[in-house]
Amino acid sequence: MRHVVSVLLLAFMVGLAHSGDVFAKSSDQLPNIILMMGDDHGWEETGYNGHPHLKTPVLDRMASQGLRLDNFYAGHPTCSPTRGSFLTGRHPNRYGTFTPNYSMRPEEITIGHIMQAAGYQTAHFGKWHVGPVKKSSPTSPGAMGFDEWLSHDNFFELDPVLSRNGLPPQKLPGESSQVIVDAAKEFIEKCQENDKPYFVVIWFGSPHEPYSGLPEDLALYDNLPDDLSLRKVRLTSNETGRPTVRPQRDVLRERYAEITAMDRAIGSLQSYLRETGDLSNTLQLYCGDNGTPSEAVAVSPLRGKKGNLYEGGIRVPGVILWPERIEEPRSTSFTASTSDLLPTLCALTGRPLPKRPLDGISLLPMIDGQSSAREEPLCFWMYNVSQETATSPAPYIPSKLQTGTTPLVKLMGGIATRNFTNFVHPKIEDDDYLGSLAMIDGPLKLLAKVRPDSPPEFELYNLEADRSEQEDLAAANPQIIDRAYTQMRRWQTSVLKSLTGANYDE
Repeated sequence: MRHVVSVLLLAFMVGLAHSGDVFAKSSDQLPNIILMMGDDHGWEETGYNGHPHLKTPVLDRMASQGLRLDNFYAGHPTCSPTRGSFLTGRHPNRYGTFTPNYSMRPEEITIGHIMQAAGYQTAHFGKWHVGPVKKSSPTSPGAMGFDEWLSHDNFFELDPVLSRNGLPPQKLPGESSQVIVDAAKEFIEKCQENDKPYFVVIWFGSPHEPYSGLPEDLALYDNLPDDLSLRKVRLTSNETGRPTVRPQRDVLRERYAEITAMDRAIGSLQSYLRETGDLSNTLQLYCGDNGTPSEAVAVSPLRGKKGNLYEGGIRVPGVILWPERIEEPRSTSFTASTSDLLPTLCALTGRPLPKRPLDGISLLPMIDGQSSAREEPLCFWMYNVSQETATSPAPYIPSKLQTGTTPLVKLMGGIATRNFTNFVHPKIEDDDYLGSLAMIDGPLKLLAKVRPDSPPEFELYNLEADRSEQEDLAAANPQIIDRAYTQMRRWQTSVLKSLTGANYDE
């Protein structure tokens, strides 16, 4: 199965080249596209969402001048799975990217492949985290459809050490968000000189812990409330790479400084686009990859955090700035997700959708003001990874291809880098349906915990009236629960079929 990936992708690309002729456009008609994502940036951590301390003037301006996505969701409450959904339009469990140490699979078709076939120059900058970034990796940015990349296997801080196009990593001095934005500007300049439309993915290393703020940014948060020091939080030490405990006030001061620096870097990118005349015809999206981590939860109105399926774990900032197409600023309560990006780009460029099950939908009707509500439920699933590893499954990709090369501040299993895994899953077992699940259908959100040898446990919330998920409606609505859980199980079966690799043969 794994050995046919090159043939499958070649056939896909050839098919795109021929089937998309009716949609062909000249380069100056195609919008440029820049998709940006913060690392561990929760929904409440922007000025425009009412944070009492954070300074995010650029994101605030995007929200006030563009399209503010009030109900935007990460595909998963942790980072690697969300990144998979961002790239593929498919739930990460379909290809075994269950948690942050699981890679994608080489057979997946990504937005990089789509945009290459649409005539774009493509590039990735920053955190990758769905496989190693070295050239030999079958899931590197290059293998996944990006012509150029300056990337890291995982997260990074000040003076990041990054790999350019899969070569040995090198240290680049500076604030990390600005470093990768400057690299993106250099790539964009080359595309402008060649009169080529560009597709740029920027995945920031901020504001993931351990935190490192510049003095001028730290000074902005010198006056955080003293009572924040009462709580001690656990995170990684910048000095040792091992766990440490610090007052939350000190941690938040550094975290907020990172967010402000990231915001400023985005502003410098927009200034460049404005100066070069590309701002109007460039679609820019910013979102987070999961909710706020536990050490940073302080002022959120949302329940939960990174790593669970309450709103605080999966609802993230979402804004689109595209002056040529979004002429009037507005906000929307449309339920959207990172899995919607690939279908949206297919619709935008006139390219056919990959012939395999997708979990995302095109957001173009919503962007154009022609749709105000999602017609299909949006599903989430934290797979029971212990079930996956209990039987000593065979690796999907040889381990030597899954070792990372870019150094980390944080020690992972005693080593200062990130290695990945993915497993062959030959058939569907009853226990594969276990785990924590959620489904959002209109205003209603169903949560289910499915454990072995016991009935599922349900919670039901009306997010329109209760976004903080305080009033559980499950006991009073058994019919809604039954209907929704039946639909959820049907979706799980589709996901598990994908996990066995069946879609790659379709």
